[in-house]
Amino acid sequence: MNLKNYIASIENFPKEGIIFRDVTPLLADADAFHYACDQLAAFAKSLQADVIVGPESRGFMFGAPIAYALGIRFVPVRKPGKLPRKTIACSYDLEYGSNTLEMHVDSIQPGQRVVIVDDLLATGGTVEATVKMIKELGGIPVGCAFIIELEDLHGRDLLKDMEILSLLTYEGE
Repeated sequence: MNLKNYIASIENFPKEGIIFRDVTPLLADADAFHYACDQLAAFAKSLQADVIVGPESRGFMFGAPIAYALGIRFVPVRKPGKLPRKTIACSYDLEYGSNTLEMHVDSIQPGQRVVIVDDLLATGGTVEATVKMIKELGGIPVGCAFIIELEDLHGRDLLKDMEILSLLTYEGE
């Protein structure tokens, strides 16, 4: 299945010069969504994941169904102030700004194998911050799975010690 047929490219969003790769058409097509989730789940299973972590918010859309399909835990990574219990935090840079993410301190147990699932790998700031928190909690980040990778932004360079799956790639488009 050619998943590029289910990605909308929105120019100059969220700011001038950015091409936003919108996954909502993929989510809206049951066959494409099922296909993408099956690919991500097979990858996480091959890495013997104990936990799927999904950064806010599109990581929830793909990570939760993967965890469900594999019968393992899902852990959300949220923006500050969204999680009700004690958290750890990590700040990072985006391709067009900066942000902070948080996880519950009890969300990952020492030694658990963790796969991060998100919609997009760009500069790698979001996933790098997520990896730092997983390691701080004693987890072992073993892989990252994405629907889309923007190759020209070199986010994968920050993830040298992990397996990476990108279902689609774009370079300078």
